[in-house]
Amino acid sequence: MSVSGRQVALAAQAMLQTATGRSCGYGTAPTSTSLPTGNTIPYSVLYELGQTSGLGPSLGDADADARVLLQVSSVGTTAEQASLHADKVRQAFLGRVPGSGQFLNAINVVGGTVIGRELDREDGTSVVSSTYTYVQRFVLTVSTPNT
Repeated sequence: MSVSGRQVALAAQAMLQTATGRSCGYGTAPTSTSLPTGNTIPYSVLYELGQTSGLGPSLGDADADARVLLQVSSVGTTAEQASLHADKVRQAFLGRVPGSGQFLNAINVVGGTVIGRELDREDGTSVVSSTYTYVQRFVLTVSTPNT
């Protein structure tokens, strides 16, 4: 079974909204009715950037792995606000429970399990028309049972 990039992105979006307490759009800014905070700044926008499959398990293993690349743009009215929100996004993806090695925030993918997370790249802050954006890219390694 292959990994659904859309399902991974939706799971990451749900985790971000819960962990940061702010709305996260999928490929576009959240709307005024998006939960939990609508299009009130700060918010984030998540983009699915593709994946590499066929990683990990050996021939005959019951699992198939994929590395899914996601970009998160944190949007603010100041550079500091965008950077602070990016800190929350990074913590949401990579924060761990002290002493356990477990991630603080579960990413519950339908039909799969996130078995690895890493920060791939940070492009930092840019500004266009008084709107600041801080861009980060994360890699999620996802395993799915081979049915």
